[in-house]
Amino acid sequence: MENRTKRTLIASAAGFAAGLDAVRAAKFKPKKKEYPALPEENVNVERYTETLQAAIRCKTISNIDMSKMDKNEFIKLHNLLRKQYPLMHEKLKVEDIGFAALLYTWEGTDPSLKPIALLGHQDVVPITDGTLGDWKHPPFDAVIDDGVLYGRGAIDMKNHLVGVCEAVETLLEEGFTPKRTVYLCFGCNEEIVASPESQAELISKTLESRGVELESLLDEGGGLLNMKIPGVIDKNIVGIGIGEKGNVEFRITVPGDGGHSSAPPKHTAAGKLADVIKDIENHPFPVRVSPEIKNVIKILCENVEFPVRLLTVNYKALMPAIVLAMANIKGASSLMRTMQAVTMLEGSPQFNVLPKNATAGVNFRIIPGEHVSDVEKHLRKVIKNKDAVIEFRGGNEPSIISPTDSRTFNLISDLVGSMSDRNVIVPFIVMGGTDARHYQNICSQLYRISPFQMDFEIVFTSHGTNERIPVSSFHDGVAFFKRYIRKLSSE
Repeated sequence: MENRTKRTLIASAAGFAAGLDAVRAAKFKPKKKEYPALPEENVNVERYTETLQAAIRCKTISNIDMSKMDKNEFIKLHNLLRKQYPLMHEKLKVEDIGFAALLYTWEGTDPSLKPIALLGHQDVVPITDGTLGDWKHPPFDAVIDDGVLYGRGAIDMKNHLVGVCEAVETLLEEGFTPKRTVYLCFGCNEEIVASPESQAELISKTLESRGVELESLLDEGGGLLNMKIPGVIDKNIVGIGIGEKGNVEFRITVPGDGGHSSAPPKHTAAGKLADVIKDIENHPFPVRVSPEIKNVIKILCENVEFPVRLLTVNYKALMPAIVLAMANIKGASSLMRTMQAVTMLEGSPQFNVLPKNATAGVNFRIIPGEHVSDVEKHLRKVIKNKDAVIEFRGGNEPSIISPTDSRTFNLISDLVGSMSDRNVIVPFIVMGGTDARHYQNICSQLYRISPFQMDFEIVFTSHGTNERIPVSSFHDGVAFFKRYIRKLSSE
């Protein structure tokens, strides 16, 4: 009888607690910061659209071998910018750097203030072989169809680069003069992540040689993601990148005997390489729940709708389960661990020849807190074939983590927060790489956001088929850059 009473009391207490959680979840409202109201901005959407279309038609395609890049296409883009933005080219100092990079200097009136920089890259990735026919419109035709602009570079990142230029030109038309010097740094081979000839690094070293130390810089990497799942969440998730993963590449070679395919060994070099690849893919890196990830989870859990909030109201207690679920979701998993991908394979040159060697290229995106040396240790540990040759092919460590209490971060938050009451600010670690990392020698506050609102499915067309951007995002995107430059360079 006594045990039954205990069970009844426990069940009653659990039910009461659940009831309290239900009430708390129903009444809960995430803390809402009051953002300042912003005056309407003058934006020449027609000129911006025309320029972005023309920029996409410039086939500024990257290649790890820079001798294979068509410099004429970059010159075509440079001439376009000169034509469309004459004041920018009259009032700002323009320098050609390296292969085809551009450095603009907008001198401020107060040299005692640290300058700021806005970054962009002119290059785009190539179209994957065999996919051209899958495009709704040819990738370099820049066709607008049903309110959407299609084209390679539409969101990565000619929209951003042209948006910065449009903002500068309009500010000049309005008679604005900055107190702080403003640099526009436009690289030309950002898409070659591990390039030994990074043109962004060349710009950075040029500035360093002149004694320049930046207060902050802005690059691509985050964005305004419309996340609308009926009954779950209806918000714009505004990602502000405060850091980025490292990137490293290893080449793994398995030796073989070679010879004629009529007399093969039990396992060819290619077969042995298959086992090596299985060893790598069957041993993912462990999950790391950083403070930044905990904050992302907290913000998302606080902004879901009732009754889903019944589950997330106790997100601290549920953190292990949430992390486990995220670890098994493509995309979400990338936020929490070093990712590995076997991307390149080489073997025999033809069907009837045994490979003398079989090789795999593996790319790793390293989460902050881990290092390039950890990747190599991991490979040597998990690969059972000790005859495999593991060769470092280049890369870089994870970036520094920029503060979330700086003047620049707060300004970015205020600007995007003021755009809509649906906007939720989420500081996060960028999964890919940007040119921002090359400026750590002259700057400790590096932020990443491209302020163009788009739906979830559009975001993932970057580097893919039917890359595109909604025309409806153009006004607010350019307005953000105008406000950012005006405010940040004025004090």
